[in-house]
Amino acid sequence: MIALLANKTAAKALAIFVLLLTLMAGAWWIHGRIYDDGYQAATLVKNAEIATILRDAAQADADEQRRQTIANNAAKKREAEAIAQLEAEQAANTELRRKLASEARQGPDADKPSLGAGSVQRINQVR
Repeated sequence: MIALLANKTAAKALAIFVLLLTLMAGAWWIHGRIYDDGYQAATLVKNAEIATILRDAAQADADEQRRQTIANNAAKKREAEAIAQLEAEQAANTELRRKLASEARQGPDADKPSLGAGSVQRINQVR
């Protein structure tokens, strides 16, 4: 090694080699630093995009749940109205049957085996 350093050409070559090696190591370090900085910047951007997507998805979910709740409440209201109407019709039909049964028992032909005109009219009212 000392013999190489004694030779000026070899010493210059060794100095150039060390310089190139140092420059390459520096370039590699700069490249790694730039890469890491870019990676961190991209991570921040993508994390912000993910947060936006998650926030939008949560908002869409809440909107859909509200829409379904409103639709379900409207359907329940319509169903309750339909049930109330059916119950009113049933009560009216029950009252009509009671009235017609009372008329049939009190009619002059109540004890006859055949139907008279009044009985036919009462049956037609039920239809």
